[in-house]
Amino acid sequence: MDVRKLPAPMKRVVHLGSRSYGRLTAPGRMTPAFLICGGQRCGTTSLYRAMAGHPVVLKAVLHKGVHYFDTNYQRGMAWYKGHFPLVRSAEKVGERYGVTPQTFESAPYYMYHPQAAARIARDLPEAKLVVLVRDPVERAYSQHHHEVARGFETERDFGAALALEPARLHKQEDKLAENPEYYSFSHQHHAYRARGEYARYLSVMAQHVGRERIHVVESERFFSDPEPVYDEICEFLGLPSYLERPAFERHNARPRQSDMDPGLRRDLTDYYLPHDEALAPWLSRMPVWRS
Repeated sequence: MDVRKLPAPMKRVVHLGSRSYGRLTAPGRMTPAFLICGGQRCGTTSLYRAMAGHPVVLKAVLHKGVHYFDTNYQRGMAWYKGHFPLVRSAEKVGERYGVTPQTFESAPYYMYHPQAAARIARDLPEAKLVVLVRDPVERAYSQHHHEVARGFETERDFGAALALEPARLHKQEDKLAENPEYYSFSHQHHAYRARGEYARYLSVMAQHVGRERIHVVESERFFSDPEPVYDEICEFLGLPSYLERPAFERHNARPRQSDMDPGLRRDLTDYYLPHDEALAPWLSRMPVWRS
């Protein structure tokens, strides 16, 4: 049964039943070996589909993103584990391929929520993190278009939305860091400029989980030449890349109604230069969008 094709009311019933069953069987379920943690609008859905196509990778049940470590942490670890495959299912896959299976999920907001990295370090002490980064100018523009299309952004002009960002985000990160139960809609959906300051977020993640457990990939490389990037990720995760290769497809791309204002593009490109330079050590060179 393809849950995605069900009517919304029936889909909710299926999801609720699956979560309830999952929570009851949590002790016998897998724990994620890796997470795709961002960034937003950087191709995480496409990478998720590619990794879910690996023969010994078992994806999360029903959802690609559980959003446990950002917006659902209060639900507890049993609720979280209920989203993943049963250990006995993994054992059957392992017997077939002679490789220990892994499970995972993908939630781009994990990279940005102030408490997510510490929670991941505490609850998944051995999990590895895969992070996609993209030209931050293009990423910001894409996110704005995406939020407008989903009805989460009422300001349809990108430049105006950027101008609103400081007021919208004022002290939101501090409140999220101080209060585990606090939720900020603007922090999750309206941080267009801030989301492209990749090195800042990577530094926080590294402080909690360790630099050696984070692998950074440029989206441009993944989309232009996916096979070697896929092989690199498999090597990082300890997965054999020589088994059946998945189909590499692009998902969640939205057609644009117009190009960005050239002056605004120049301003953003200048703004991100020091942030791109700070990202360079993670890539062992300047990002491809600066070449």
